[in-house]
Amino acid sequence: MLTCRHYRDGELVEEGFDPDRISDLLPEEGSLVWLDLEDPDPSELALIKQEFELHPLAIEDAERQGQRPKVEPYDGYFFVVLHTLRLEADDLVEREVHAFVGPKFLVSLRFGEGVDLGPVVERLRRHPDLVREGGGAIFYSLLDEIVDDYLRLIDVLEERTDDAQEQVFADRVPEDIQEHIFRLRKHIVGVRRAASPAREVVAMLLTEPDIVTRRLEAYYRDVSDHVIRALEFVDSVRELLTTALEAHLSQVSNRLNLVMKQLTSWAAIILVPTLIAGIYGMNFRHMPELVWRYGYAWSLGLMAVSATTLYLVFKRRGWL
Repeated sequence: MLTCRHYRDGELVEEGFDPDRISDLLPEEGSLVWLDLEDPDPSELALIKQEFELHPLAIEDAERQGQRPKVEPYDGYFFVVLHTLRLEADDLVEREVHAFVGPKFLVSLRFGEGVDLGPVVERLRRHPDLVREGGGAIFYSLLDEIVDDYLRLIDVLEERTDDAQEQVFADRVPEDIQEHIFRLRKHIVGVRRAASPAREVVAMLLTEPDIVTRRLEAYYRDVSDHVIRALEFVDSVRELLTTALEAHLSQVSNRLNLVMKQLTSWAAIILVPTLIAGIYGMNFRHMPELVWRYGYAWSLGLMAVSATTLYLVFKRRGWL
């Protein structure tokens, strides 16, 4: 799906026009073009290469998914790869957004349902004075939406982390709590891996005054601040998950020690009567008390007394 938007002096003047006209519109004074492609095919990539005069290596990168988040400078524009994240059920789904950012254009390539452009378009409509700053303004709106999605996702993961902590210290701990904590840690690592390169993107774009104008610098610094805050939240949540996992493992170890104490105690209680029964059960002819009238009652009483004594001792020690 291909969508063309043409801005002049900050106002949207045309949408959905023939992309073959882009090369004619770009030289116009105050003209700004935003071309958005969703799951682009080779013919569409060839089109943008021709209309925007993009480098073949940049197009080659744009053709391939699985790119790491990065920013690469070219003559007159930047090629940026960002990752968007969303939770679907218990899975963290990662999508890519590629962008060519120039002073008078933005080409965005979205793979899958990664980012909703509705808020981006609405922000540009409400702030035509910002759009006048060029392609860097449109990219700022797109980047800010992606970073805000990171923060919203971190809030969800933080809530799930709090729930996991409560479950760890509950009277009845769910059997799958350890798997749940590991899954949350995996999600958090995925968020950090996707969000961390955004700092590099902002830092490099801030060095290019043709794209990030003086007025846009404050907006890009604000995005950088949001990225730093997201990374701090990620580290905080990861630390909470580590603590919860350690607490859970400690509780498992304590419960195992308690079970071992109980098993050992009952084994000792059973051992003494078994030993007495074994001694009196030996079939030697000349055994003391073999023909004693009260031998049977004596052996049963001895078993009962020894077992009761051991039970009381272990009970006092807290092993039972």
